[in-house]
Amino acid sequence: MKTIIEDAIAYIKQIFENDYSGHDVFHTLRVYKTASNIACKEKADILIVQLASLLHDVDDKKLSPLTYEHKDRTIKFLKSHKVDETTINRICTIIDEVSFAGTDTIIPSSIEGKCVQDADRLDAIGAIGIARAFAYGGSHNRAIYIPNVPPKKDMNKKEYSKHKSTTINHFYEKLFLLKNMMNTQTAKEIAEHRESYMKSYLDEFMAEWNGES
Repeated sequence: MKTIIEDAIAYIKQIFENDYSGHDVFHTLRVYKTASNIACKEKADILIVQLASLLHDVDDKKLSPLTYEHKDRTIKFLKSHKVDETTINRICTIIDEVSFAGTDTIIPSSIEGKCVQDADRLDAIGAIGIARAFAYGGSHNRAIYIPNVPPKKDMNKKEYSKHKSTTINHFYEKLFLLKNMMNTQTAKEIAEHRESYMKSYLDEFMAEWNGES
């Protein structure tokens, strides 16, 4: 008999099978694996972390605006597996608190939420984070780089959600902020290396852009 985790994996594969924006099924599976590893080290409730990480994007505002407000897909899936109301509320709270929202970003209220938020953020930085940034930018008709358009910093949630940037500016508007926003020591250590890699990449990008390399 399938477990709820196996069913959740099958569910997200169905939802994200045609996504090419960087929020594909492989993103969710990486967040799931990373969050599970962090949860073990941080002594969090592993099942809550795994379910929240697998479902964290199924009602995302950018991907499913019609189900976002009430977490319709998340709740329907969990109820179909007879998950109790208290656990459903815990998972929905984690999902509500996971997203980056500029200066209005929330620190999760539980260790489980911190594990999921950290895992989601880790997937936004490093080599895969770079690939995802350009995939998302291309899927939303964003320029790679415009030299005379500077990044806009210190945006609040409303400003960030409405702002259309270049992909290179996105590094400065979000990605380079994430290392210092990690919640757990486990994630902080991973983020150090991934941020360093991104900085090296941008140094090479600018050198090539300017014909210096």
